[in-house]
Amino acid sequence: MSFSNISFILNKPQLSENIGACARAMKNFNFSKLVVIDPKPTFPNDKILATSVGAKEVIKKAKLFDNFKSSLSEFDFLIATSSRFRNKNIKHISLNDLNTIDFNKRVGFIFGSEASGLSNYEISYVNCTMNIPSNDKFKSLNLSHSLILVCYSLFGLLSKKKINYKKSKKIKIASKKNIQSMMYQCISNLEKINFFNPEEKKGIMLENLRNIFYRMELSEKETRILSSVFASLSKKKVD
Repeated sequence: MSFSNISFILNKPQLSENIGACARAMKNFNFSKLVVIDPKPTFPNDKILATSVGAKEVIKKAKLFDNFKSSLSEFDFLIATSSRFRNKNIKHISLNDLNTIDFNKRVGFIFGSEASGLSNYEISYVNCTMNIPSNDKFKSLNLSHSLILVCYSLFGLLSKKKINYKKSKKIKIASKKNIQSMMYQCISNLEKINFFNPEEKKGIMLENLRNIFYRMELSEKETRILSSVFASLSKKKVD
């Protein structure tokens, strides 16, 4: 397990102070990989750098993306932080369940915007959602506060005796980029046979497909097999 396997993803952050405070919290607990998606303020700016205090290098090395989907290709496992229960067929974990995650993988923790959190569209790309136990009558946490709680929990977990996972080293887990490629093959061929009918239901159907494929821990070989299956189906005549 390695601190360098873990990234913190801020999706559409609205306040410069929060972005800077997140970077500072990360450095406090030995994390350095920050991803920022479509921030409202200019990134980076003087206020972000000022509030990051001694963590300016975290800001300067951060990866900036203009949309959610394009930011995910480098990860093997994604965890969305959310105070709301989602009525989806997706695994829900608590902050106390982090010891069940394999941190030999490239893991990304996604935090939603201060105003609206994460949408169901964004949730459909992740492996599981994570809740931070808090007051049932006042669950919403400040962005930097929720991130520092996750950092603190991870620091305690990763600083303990290393765990040797026994999964074969020959098995390579598919990256999000592999799965995106497979999903493109699947969706492209489904569109050819007019599967997404009626059109107004296409969005929710795509969300459900992503919920299926993104939460599965597919290997690179399995994604290649599925891509071949989807490709062969497109060659079959449809009456």
